[in-house]
Amino acid sequence: MDSNVYVALDIGGTKLMAAAIDHNRTIIARERADTPRNLNDGLECLKKLARSVSKDTTIVAIGASAGGPLDHVTGVVSSLHFPEWRGVPLKQIMEDEFKCPFSVDVDTNAAALAEYTFTDQRAERLLYLTLSTGMGGGFIVNGEIYRGAKGGHPEVGHQAIPYQLPVAGPISCLCGGSDCLEAIICGSAIRKIYGKPAEELTAAEWEQVGFNLGQGLRNLTVIYAPDLIVLGGGMALGGGERLLAAARAVVEENVKIVGVPRIELSNLGYDTALWGALALAMW
Repeated sequence: MDSNVYVALDIGGTKLMAAAIDHNRTIIARERADTPRNLNDGLECLKKLARSVSKDTTIVAIGASAGGPLDHVTGVVSSLHFPEWRGVPLKQIMEDEFKCPFSVDVDTNAAALAEYTFTDQRAERLLYLTLSTGMGGGFIVNGEIYRGAKGGHPEVGHQAIPYQLPVAGPISCLCGGSDCLEAIICGSAIRKIYGKPAEELTAAEWEQVGFNLGQGLRNLTVIYAPDLIVLGGGMALGGGERLLAAARAVVEENVKIVGVPRIELSNLGYDTALWGALALAMW
């Protein structure tokens, strides 16, 4: 193993992943674990994974991707999906433990940066969306992560859309609003609305989910005017072209005033957020 490595951490809703990566951007060790619900257990698990993949090497820096909201400057995380992970000074905790720089950002920001940095997707305006347990996005403009006022992370999953569903609305969302895109098309929403996991949806149900996704992409297209929209996350990759075809049809039919972007699946597969954590560590 290289004597100096970067450590990448992907703090997901159901799993934690860690990798040690050398200066040639080669993953030389990786591990995963289920995400503990208890905060102290979760922090100890992260530390254990980082030590395990780095072994006896020197860690140059650690990057982490995590569910938002969070403060990327102070490194305080406050995951919407885990009540115990609120107001956690993760940057301070990890830098005190490992004595090296630690960077953390919203997982979709990290994933967008990974798509821009580690693939051939050199679009000047690259919008990345993830469809997994939850739903969110990150926007890269000329190589930089787009941030809102006071460094805020735009929550693209919390736009309201006109939807097609087998149940009557309104649809409540964890954010406190109603009819949010995330509450309609993410993995946990699919289980709630359709009564089964996404992998068991019928072709007609995938068409419906794709229509709803397309309504969200339509809004994002006319607001952000991206060159490229990349979709990642387990649900998007599992849905594949069944999902994308229906979404593209909505965008192409309804977007008239700005250019229609390319809409593609992630080239990094299920490791997008992990590569994003590496990009943060190397940034």
